[in-house]
Amino acid sequence: MNYKMKSARVEKGYSQADLAKICQVSRQTIILIEQEKFNPSLNLCRAICKALDRTLNDLFWEDEHER
Repeated sequence: MNYKMKSARVEKGYSQADLAKICQVSRQTIILIEQEKFNPSLNLCRAICKALDRTLNDLFWEDEHER
């Protein structure tokens, strides 16, 4: 589960549908990304980061202690 993305989304007050609309994808796409069952393109990662005011490192890269 991508808890970083989910917690950033919730912190912004966005539902999965809200984030999907902002990023111009389906809600199902956001669900699959949060469940780590879909690897988004770099462009989609950037759109998500912009919408959530986070960096790529914040949301998509693992820290050394998470491995």
